Amino acid sequence: MAKKAKGNRVQVILECTEHKASGMPGTSRYVTTKNRKNTTERLELKKYNPILKRVTVHKEIK
Repeated sequence: MAKKAKGNRVQVILECTEHKASGMPGTSRYVTTKNRKNTTERLELKKYNPILKRVTVHKEIK
């Protein structure tokens, strides 16, 4: 069973922007947490994309 979220920490999904724009099948997604109070804007991190075999920019999706 999943734990109930405490306080301002929320789970977010990061999706690769380069992979989405290329039109190739599949997606590269990561799940992480962020503090909603300190980070109000959407996250943007560099993560490894195993399909493209390189580090790309991953942005938070809804």
